[in-house]
Amino acid sequence: MDPRPLFQAVDALCDENISHFAGSGSDVGSRLVQAFSRIQEQAKGIEPALRALAAVCPLFDLDPNTPANGYRSLLKVVLSCTQHILHKCRYVTASRRSLFFRAVHNCAELEAYGAALIQLRALLCFAQRLLTANQHGDLFFWQEHGLSEEFLREYSTMHKGCFYGRCLGFQFTPSIRPFLQTISIGLVSFGENYKRHESGISVAASSFFISGRYAIDPELRGAEFERITQNLDVNFWKAFWNITEMEVLTSLVGMASNNVRINKCLSVPPEPLEMPLVSDPQCTVTISPPVAHTGPGPVHMRLISYQLREGQESEQLSALVKPEGPLSIDLRLRSRTAPLSPDLIIHFHGGGFVAQTSKSHEPYLRTWAQDLEAPILSIDYSLAPEAPFPRALEECFYAYCWALKNCRLLGSTAERVCLAGDSAGGNLCITVCLRAASVGVRMPDGIMAAYPATLLQATASPSRLLTLMDPLLPLSVLSKCLSAYAGTERVPVNDRAVEKQSTVSLVKRGTALFLRDIRQGATSWLSSLMDGRKENPETVRKSVSEAALSEEGVSHGRASLKSKTCQDLSSHQYIEQNGSLNHPHSRTQNKQVKDHEQNGLGNCISPGESSQMPLSSLPVQPDQDNTEQLFPRSPQRGTFFLPESEGESDSPKKITETENSSHCKENVPPSHSSPFSSTSHPMGFPEGFEPLRSKNGVAHMTLQTSAIVHNPYMSPLLAPDSMLQGLPPIHIVACALDPMLDDSVMFAKRLRSLSRPVTLQVVENLPHGFLSLSQLSRETREATTVCVQCIRQVLHSQTPPPSELRKHRKLERTVGKNPVTEKEIGA
Repeated sequence: MDPRPLFQAVDALCDENISHFAGSGSDVGSRLVQAFSRIQEQAKGIEPALRALAAVCPLFDLDPNTPANGYRSLLKVVLSCTQHILHKCRYVTASRRSLFFRAVHNCAELEAYGAALIQLRALLCFAQRLLTANQHGDLFFWQEHGLSEEFLREYSTMHKGCFYGRCLGFQFTPSIRPFLQTISIGLVSFGENYKRHESGISVAASSFFISGRYAIDPELRGAEFERITQNLDVNFWKAFWNITEMEVLTSLVGMASNNVRINKCLSVPPEPLEMPLVSDPQCTVTISPPVAHTGPGPVHMRLISYQLREGQESEQLSALVKPEGPLSIDLRLRSRTAPLSPDLIIHFHGGGFVAQTSKSHEPYLRTWAQDLEAPILSIDYSLAPEAPFPRALEECFYAYCWALKNCRLLGSTAERVCLAGDSAGGNLCITVCLRAASVGVRMPDGIMAAYPATLLQATASPSRLLTLMDPLLPLSVLSKCLSAYAGTERVPVNDRAVEKQSTVSLVKRGTALFLRDIRQGATSWLSSLMDGRKENPETVRKSVSEAALSEEGVSHGRASLKSKTCQDLSSHQYIEQNGSLNHPHSRTQNKQVKDHEQNGLGNCISPGESSQMPLSSLPVQPDQDNTEQLFPRSPQRGTFFLPESEGESDSPKKITETENSSHCKENVPPSHSSPFSSTSHPMGFPEGFEPLRSKNGVAHMTLQTSAIVHNPYMSPLLAPDSMLQGLPPIHIVACALDPMLDDSVMFAKRLRSLSRPVTLQVVENLPHGFLSLSQLSRETREATTVCVQCIRQVLHSQTPPPSELRKHRKLERTVGKNPVTEKEIGA
């Protein structure tokens, strides 16, 4: 698409409106002139940058049939913002003489989109720097220092509130924007009450009464959203995302979901499992229960089945069922038991490794159970920061082996097994298969990974630039989740004390606080609705826990790391340097192979050895590696020992507020120059251009350089070729506007280069996590249907007919250059 006509139309309308309002003599007229002038100025600088970037975008696609990568996503976002501005300019031109023209409202809209355009121009400058720094076709910046640090340093000071106020979700499909607005209002209201109450129900209820002022004041909402995302810790996000686990909400959602006959929570005791080896079924390997960080413990999972099948009401399974919620009696007539299904779906939920359970994902899992006519086992793995890597992977792998061994209790013969997961769950699907290949047990028949995270590092890429504006995945939140999963998240002592309180005491205290605040909250809500006056930002700020935000939480001396030292899994050197699988276990007389994974997964270091480098003081070093390898940071062999120097060379540090905070300002001086021209600006911005800076100071983020994030079981994109060669067919469903899009594209490229069967389908105009929104709109339902088709393709070894794709106009689909045959998928 040639952007010139779009920008020419915006420029002409800005000129016309500037001429009209220049003679008004009112304050609003002056603001409108300034808003149109700012838009016109930034548009002139952005248009040549877009044309230059659009020319090279195809070089980073997976193939010509899949036009998707982070550069294209950034272009779409900029064009979407410009189209909104064009629509608003036309409206002002047509309505400015009307008696009902709301000058103040339209001026605020133009100012907000003008601010967004400035920030997007800064992101285009970063994208250009990535283009010149990266190797051909590579979307990630792989050097240890450089652009990744610069981007995090800039992000920590850049203004983001404009994307969370009036411009919230402008890049997504219109049907999703009201939901995003509701989420943002709920988030800032929840943040205002966070730590005033310790029970989720009291926080949620009190938040309802104070949400009125955020609903009627987008600027206040955006500023508060930005402040919360920059300052509150991972426990806040864990509490907020777990609101969907509340009994009231799950009951309401359950009434709108498909009814299923079986919905049981299971608790599997930590007992060793004997699994046959694929290479020699007469030999077995012992799978030890999860032990990392917290020692042996039960693994929790949920069984969902649309039909009652054989084995699902057996005494063996009933002994594993744990009660959930209030007691209920099934009054339905006992139907005939269906035979065992040949299919089995094992599901790993998303939630950033820190939040949610299978209960939050139950609505779409029920739909899958009906559409696919197969039982679904969803694993409730332990969550960070209480149980960091590799605890979740250990539990998921153990659950996978248990499901294979006890498939008849689940109502299946497990002739065909598919792993499915979204986001963090997609990561676990891939790493569980890597673990299965290394141990030598049966692999699943395929994987369906929805918007998976395959690189858990703060590495710069064009799609990750979108974290500046994404309301569901801000970069500061991603950083906190990554630190928690890596085991380097510092948990304040006060928060740990709260975690140890009993549920009864929390409910009592929360109820008392909730009743105390009903009057205050209701008064504030009604007052804000009646007079509509703008709250003093300082007043709002005081209503949030100042202890958590203003006094730096807890000093480093009082903070502690939750995770214990991970022991080495490196005794399992299953993969030789030549890439062939080798099982070094000694075989006994009864041909039994023992797995010594008593101490957890390998390449795990003590969190104390992790490194968190200050972004304000790190020098930018040129790349000294002249190799032409696509992934220079990837390990080259299948050993998981860490070099001693790698774990000890770095020391934990934190981002500190530097001279960057002195540049915080709102107004940008006029400029117009080539955005890609060489300038003296340290960040590579055009001469005279500067992005807007945040009034909230520097965001608290850390740059993870710990060796643990290079572990292929944590970041499968970094796995050596010998490990990836053993993966089953993978079907990836990604989002074009997802900050994690480049993870999917580059992982698909890796698999394609190894001639592994892989498909990539990209859905347009939807946010990360669309599976949880499957019942919200037509677009999310269609995208969820694509995931179902991928699972069906694995289970039935058939390629969906091309005609079915016409139902999804906003999908871009690709199949590997080498066609995926039934033999390959069923292997």
